[in-house]
Amino acid sequence: MHTIFPERSSTVLETVANIGLLFFLFLVGLELDFHAIKRIGRKALAIAVAGISLPFLAGIGVAYVLRATVSKGVGYGQFLVFMGVSLSITAFPVLARILAEVKLLTTDVGQMAMAAAAVNDVVAWILLALAVALSGTDKSPFISVYVLLCGLAFVVFMMVAVKPIMSWIGHRSPDNEPVRETFVCITLAGVLASGFVTDAIGIHSIFGAFVFGLTIPKDGPLARMLIEKIEDFVSGLLLPLYFASSGLKTNVASIHGVTSWGLLGLVIVTACAGKILGTFFVAIAHKVPCREAMTLGFLMNTKGLVELIVLNIGKDRKVLNDEVFAILVLMALFTTFITTPLVMAIYKPARKATPYKHRKIQREKAEDELRILACLHGTRNIPAIINLIEASRGIRKAALRLYIMHLVELSERSSAIMMVQKARKNGLPFWNRNRTSQQDQIVVAFEAYEQLSKVTVRPMIAISAFHDMHEDICSIADRKRIAMIILPFHKYQRVDGVLESVSHGFGTVNQRVLKHAPCSVGILVDRGQLGGQSQLAPSNVHHHVAVLFFGGPDDREALVFGRRMAEHPGIKLTVITFLPATGFDDTAINLTPLPAHDHETHPKVYKFSTAEMNREQEKSLDEEALARDNINGENTPGRTGDGDNVGESIVYEERETGGGNTVESVLAIGKSNKYHLFLVGRGRFPSPLVADLADRSAECPELGPIGDLLASSTAAISASVLVIQQHDNNLTDEMAHSKKVDSTTLSISSTKSRDLSSHPITP
Repeated sequence: MHTIFPERSSTVLETVANIGLLFFLFLVGLELDFHAIKRIGRKALAIAVAGISLPFLAGIGVAYVLRATVSKGVGYGQFLVFMGVSLSITAFPVLARILAEVKLLTTDVGQMAMAAAAVNDVVAWILLALAVALSGTDKSPFISVYVLLCGLAFVVFMMVAVKPIMSWIGHRSPDNEPVRETFVCITLAGVLASGFVTDAIGIHSIFGAFVFGLTIPKDGPLARMLIEKIEDFVSGLLLPLYFASSGLKTNVASIHGVTSWGLLGLVIVTACAGKILGTFFVAIAHKVPCREAMTLGFLMNTKGLVELIVLNIGKDRKVLNDEVFAILVLMALFTTFITTPLVMAIYKPARKATPYKHRKIQREKAEDELRILACLHGTRNIPAIINLIEASRGIRKAALRLYIMHLVELSERSSAIMMVQKARKNGLPFWNRNRTSQQDQIVVAFEAYEQLSKVTVRPMIAISAFHDMHEDICSIADRKRIAMIILPFHKYQRVDGVLESVSHGFGTVNQRVLKHAPCSVGILVDRGQLGGQSQLAPSNVHHHVAVLFFGGPDDREALVFGRRMAEHPGIKLTVITFLPATGFDDTAINLTPLPAHDHETHPKVYKFSTAEMNREQEKSLDEEALARDNINGENTPGRTGDGDNVGESIVYEERETGGGNTVESVLAIGKSNKYHLFLVGRGRFPSPLVADLADRSAECPELGPIGDLLASSTAAISASVLVIQQHDNNLTDEMAHSKKVDSTTLSISSTKSRDLSSHPITP
């Protein structure tokens, strides 16, 4: 250890670590919103008070035991306060991350825990300031009172004199313009100067940085820009050095003998019992269910960076010796480590599949309520989603309920955690990053759409890592009885028309949603043809939509969705049915599953369902779907069977293709510039024409052969594309397939073995 961290480097390490701590506390003050704390609910406030007071009293009791055994000669006052503070702290950032990882961040339990932890955090800083003031080298009580009064005067000066100056700087930084570098330098210098003043007073320098952060105006681009410039550098480089410094100070070997290990057990039991029992009984008194009350107790028992700050200050002030310091550090680690497994064991929200009927757009009664879950990556998805929903809500009396989910990646940055407070109900956010955040803009946009269109809209947010974000989407879809999930494509169109990938993580999310969704799914490839970057009024909706119909369950779902869009007076729908050309029947196409090792060698291959299905029955269902819309091969207007006059907006066309020219036919339609939106099925159970494309080099195989062809970056197609997958439990198992051509047979039968299942694709 001395080789990696030689003794001569300890001074430099601690200096850099303390600078990082200084700016971290500045960020804490910058993000903290006292106005929101004033609006906290009584239940959360009572839990916060109980979670502080009982552990604090228990800490004072443990302090007497420690002072009589391993910490003799330390002053009563400062030692009692330090012990009480160290046992009563709840780490707000650590708790937020734990809640996010166990999927409880937006539940009632998570919301209550975050509200109580925010109050606990504020009280902890006040108690820590008191402890630091009492831990001065001079034992005179008048010196401690003098330090507290000077600290209070400093806070008053910052709020009366400095805050107006920072507000003036904030007003001089208008929106949509870069903040002047002079203002940034003044702010960063102010952090150091405030820390110097409080250190000179006798309070730790971190309090000066924290109070200076409170003076920064939360509105405008100044706060947002400061966080963006400082946060990654502080949390990614400087704070780890502080943790390393704390680890080097911890000498576990100082805990020796039965007495020391017994004291460690006493401290752990006292800390856990005080927090858990105090929170539990108060929660029960406020009629919180027993299981949730116990979960709250374990959550409030989380320790973190604030705990280390308290312990390091106590060690620097000679209040805590090496043995007590090591005992308290191990206590903090233990209580934090046990939180996640205990919460998962005690409290798991029920996620059983909700039985409901309408899991797809296609249904017997078209007038039943349609529920759609539309996901967004950010504000750029708003116009396309709103215009698509507006075009597809039809003119029926049937209600349309729209759920909007903003997908946010759970990264290592604390700001991702803070953004979830936008979704809370009881007077939050406590941590206000920016009042003009993306989540606010999304909510405002869809609230305006709800008022104008009379469509019921419910916005929400999902903050998860990419590897399990699909679980949030599918869980919400199941709980809300969604019929269709609409996902944005993970590529966005540049000015030159080329689709550029923004995040491959969202592409992975889309693939997993397609596999696990409890309902139908649509992936929207937006090329700006659905109104561009502006929301269209209902009277301004004029789109030409084309359904490319090859046959199969997914294509039938796309047809039904197009049929619904055709109810809008501004939508003209063209259904293009592709039929095998003369001579194409002379070739039988066999799709053979690829071996498992070929999936890794060739990941860009199309996957088709391994289910065995009756092709004749599928053909009959395709004909029935076309006949249901009165599009029976004649290019004439008509009326549908249910009385809606939508036939005038539907045109039917037939295209003969096959023998290798399917790609050319689809591209010719795509490049014709006649259509604004293409609706295509994903083609998991392909028709012969789609199966003929199985060996094409796939760019985005999750879109299926036709969707991938239309969404290709090199296709030079300007229309948007909606790739639709119909919900069907029989088609969930998929495998990559290769195409084999046997010119001696006209049809092929699937094998009975599921591992070698092939698709019978006679037309």
